[in-house]
Amino acid sequence: MVNPPFLILETGQPVASMRRHRGFPHWIRVAAGLSRDEAVVVNVEHGEPLPSREGFAGAIVTGSGAMVTDRAEWSERSAQWLREAAHARLPLFGICYGHQLLAHALGGEVGDHPGGREMGTIALELHPSAGEDPLFGGLPAQFPAQATHLQTVLRAPEGATVLARSAHDACHAFRWGERAWGVQFHPEFSATHMRGYVRARQDALRTEGHCPKSIAGAVSATPHARRVLRRFVGHARALHGR
Repeated sequence: MVNPPFLILETGQPVASMRRHRGFPHWIRVAAGLSRDEAVVVNVEHGEPLPSREGFAGAIVTGSGAMVTDRAEWSERSAQWLREAAHARLPLFGICYGHQLLAHALGGEVGDHPGGREMGTIALELHPSAGEDPLFGGLPAQFPAQATHLQTVLRAPEGATVLARSAHDACHAFRWGERAWGVQFHPEFSATHMRGYVRARQDALRTEGHCPKSIAGAVSATPHARRVLRRFVGHARALHGR
């Protein structure tokens, strides 16, 4: 039996200096352990039409340099698709911008983080509610993850369970219902990706009072964060056809 593919909604491109390593869909596919024929990429930012949900094991929404609060046409159209997909119980996994877009789609609140930028390898802390979660259950109570964002989920959607936080951000992961997850961190980022982002943002970091050299020096591998993405793929496969 051939595994049904995952839909990857491409909402943006990496910073220019990192595009030699290809785009977010490729990084996600590799990190998730998906072969080329197990993923279908739709570039919604460039106006490609959203497909029917039928025939997909689940959908993964990439990060982006865009802002959910700009309410771009492609973003709002994607939010409507995600809202309908979530209610239809299609397994969903939003990353960074995708996390925020999913929260917005389901009635949560997204906006600028009052504390500004979060960047680098951060310490993720799981809430007790994560213990029974299909993606987070059994992971250490604290583990490192890669993050880079200015906006955040200020209020999770009604009925959502917040699963993780950092010292900077109160909603680093949530689950809505039984099949939709958003994560503010980047499970697809390697240490190389994260260091590249710090280099690309070094001027902004200095302006904001941060030390890019210290942040880059503290970057480390984040295997547990990547495991969350791989667990989503396995969980969605197990749910397919139920």
